[in-house]
Amino acid sequence: MARSSLTREQVLDTAAALVRRNGPQALTMRALAAELGTAVTSIYWHVGNRESLLDALVESTVQEMGTLRPAGRTPAARIVSVARGLRRQLRARPHLIAMVHERGLTERMFLPAQQALVHEVHAAGLRGARAAAAVRAVQFQTVGFLLVERNRERSPVQSPGEGELWTASAADDDPALARALARPTDPDRLFEDSVRALVEGLLTGPPQQGARRRTGTQERETAE
Repeated sequence: MARSSLTREQVLDTAAALVRRNGPQALTMRALAAELGTAVTSIYWHVGNRESLLDALVESTVQEMGTLRPAGRTPAARIVSVARGLRRQLRARPHLIAMVHERGLTERMFLPAQQALVHEVHAAGLRGARAAAAVRAVQFQTVGFLLVERNRERSPVQSPGEGELWTASAADDDPALARALARPTDPDRLFEDSVRALVEGLLTGPPQQGARRRTGTQERETAE
């Protein structure tokens, strides 16, 4: 591929694919040139040196993470859709996300998802500290779930496994519970169920203790 027919977008897309497959250490200018079928000098012409290329990949990843679009008829459904989309995007590019984190841009990367959540919790009637707590709870649930999920995927084969450990006696004499816990986990369903339960509690639960104290203070001031 001649330099004149190569674009910066093609270089970045191919570099991102290499990182997704094999990690940042596999991204060399020679490997990228071979993948593109061009000369190394052509890569330099389009994106500069390797550090400049990595910076461009990080910026591209941050921008891609800002493309989440809520879906659903209710605020609760749209909040769940944001969490679902965030998990999907994070799972699709773990090495790139790690690069974003190493460059201190994690908070900026999460800002669009947080803003989408803010819009939906406002639509559900939450304001102030309660709205902030809801946004953070959904973000932490999503990222925390993903970290546990990735750890389980990478862990060695367990012996004994869950199927051997969960007996009726281990489950407090609840054989149905023991059978359920002995079965392999369906992470997609577990994620949906856990996020939905969290969101329902956040949107319908009582105000936080601090909010109740402030309300009581305001009522006393009004009475006086």
